[in-house]
Amino acid sequence: MPPRLSALDASFLYLEEASTPMHVGGVAVFERPGTGFDYDGLVDLVEQRIALVPRYRQKVRHVPGNIARPVWVDDQDFDIAYHVRRSALPRPGSDEALAELVARLMSRPLDHTRPLWEMYLVEGLAGNRAAVITKTHQAMVDGISAIDIGQVILDVSPDPREVPEELWMPHPEPSAPTLLLEALGDMVARPQELVENVRTATGDAIATVGKVAGVATKLFTMARTASRRAPGTPLNVDISTQRRFAVARTDLQAYRRIRAVHGCTVNDAVLSVISGALRDWLLSRGEPVTASASVRAMVPLSVRGEADVPSSATAGSLGNRVSSFLVDLPVGEASPLVRLRHVSHAMAEHTAGGQSVGADTLVRIGGFAPPTLHALGARAASGFSKRIFNLVVTNVPGPQFPLYAAGARMLEMFPVVPLAKGQALSIGLTSYDGGVYYGFNGDRDAMHDVDVLAGLVDEALDELLATAG
Repeated sequence: MPPRLSALDASFLYLEEASTPMHVGGVAVFERPGTGFDYDGLVDLVEQRIALVPRYRQKVRHVPGNIARPVWVDDQDFDIAYHVRRSALPRPGSDEALAELVARLMSRPLDHTRPLWEMYLVEGLAGNRAAVITKTHQAMVDGISAIDIGQVILDVSPDPREVPEELWMPHPEPSAPTLLLEALGDMVARPQELVENVRTATGDAIATVGKVAGVATKLFTMARTASRRAPGTPLNVDISTQRRFAVARTDLQAYRRIRAVHGCTVNDAVLSVISGALRDWLLSRGEPVTASASVRAMVPLSVRGEADVPSSATAGSLGNRVSSFLVDLPVGEASPLVRLRHVSHAMAEHTAGGQSVGADTLVRIGGFAPPTLHALGARAASGFSKRIFNLVVTNVPGPQFPLYAAGARMLEMFPVVPLAKGQALSIGLTSYDGGVYYGFNGDRDAMHDVDVLAGLVDEALDELLATAG
C-alpha cells in the first residue's frame, strides 16, 4: 500500500491558491572552480544523490472522490531533466538580476502531476559565480524525517563523497479502484480518519497543525500574545500572484559581539536588527510610527537539548524540532539598545521553560539543514490567522565552515520563505561560514520597496553594534 499523506501535508495541497503557492525555496551562490560547475555536472550529482531522498521521485495521487487523503506513488515517467533546469542571466549578471529571477521563479506554482520540486542552475553571475535555486513543496517536508534535496548535494570538501549506486525500479502505480478499496479499508479500520480527512479537505489546517511530530507550536506560551489582535501595518493586505525578492549580507561576528557585551542571544540581536530596519522602512514610507508601535512576528525556532547536539557534521542532523513564538518587535522605540532589551525580555519569557538552542550551540552545529527547517517554520506559521501576527521570521543556523557541490564552494545561502494568505512579507535568514544571510520575500504590489527594507539591515546592525563599544 502506498504511503498516505499526513493530514497536515494534505492540507497544504488543498489550501494552495494562485496567490499563495506552498513551496519553500533557497538560493545558494557558488564560486565556479577551475574544473567548471555546469548543468551536466549538477544533473549527474543529483542523480547520484537522489536515492537519499526517495520522496523526490514520487508524486501525489488523489483518491477518487477525495474520500481519503492522497498517497505518494513512484513517478513511472520520472524525468530528472524536467526537475533540474538551466537558466542564465544577461551580462553583467548582477545580484539584482538574480533577485528578479528568483522572484519570478518563486511566483510560479509547482506542477502537481509530477514530483513537487524544481532546481535551477543559474549561470552568468558576475565574479565567476553560479547560483542554484531550489523550490520544494511544503507537503514534501513531512515533519518526521524531512531532508531537502539541497542538503544531499552538498559535501564538506571539494571532493564529493562516495554514494553507493542504486538501480531504481519504480513500483507500479495503483489503479483508481485499488486506491478506493484501500481508502475504504482504512475508514473501516480507523473511522476517525474520515472525520479528519473532511476537516483537512475543507481547510482546517489549524486542527491538524499540532499533530505533526516536531512542529510543536507551544500554544499555551503564545496564548497571552495571541489574544491581542496583531497591530495594523502595511504588511497585512490581500496579496497578488507575483513576488519580489531581496537579500542582505551581514557578519556573524557582529552579532556575537553584541551577544557578548549585552548578555543576549544571537537571535535576540537578529530580531532587534530586523526591528530597527522595519522602523526605518515604515518611516521611509511616511507611516505613522508612535512610541508604542510594534510589528508582531511569528518566529519559528529549532529547539534541541544540549545532549542532542551532534558531535560531527551530518546532513539533516538538526532534525526537525521546531517551536513557534509570537514576538512584538518594538518598531516605535528609537533607541537600538532599548529595542534589544524589549526583544530579549520577550524571548526570555517564551523560552524560560523550553529547550531553545543557545547561541554557542547554534554556531557549533555541523549539520546543514536550513532548507528543511525554514520549510517547517513556514508550515507552523501557515496554521495561524493573519489577525494574530504581521510577518514570519525564520532564523536557521548553518555550519561555520565551507560546503561544496561538485567541487564548487558555496559562498552564500539565502532562504525564500513563502507568504501566507494576507501576509505581504516573510523574512528568512541563515548563518553560514561566518556570515548571516537574509532573504526577503515580498508581494510584488504591496512590497515594491522590499529592496529598501533589505538595504536598511546594515544600518540597523551598525546602530546596534555601536552600543557594544
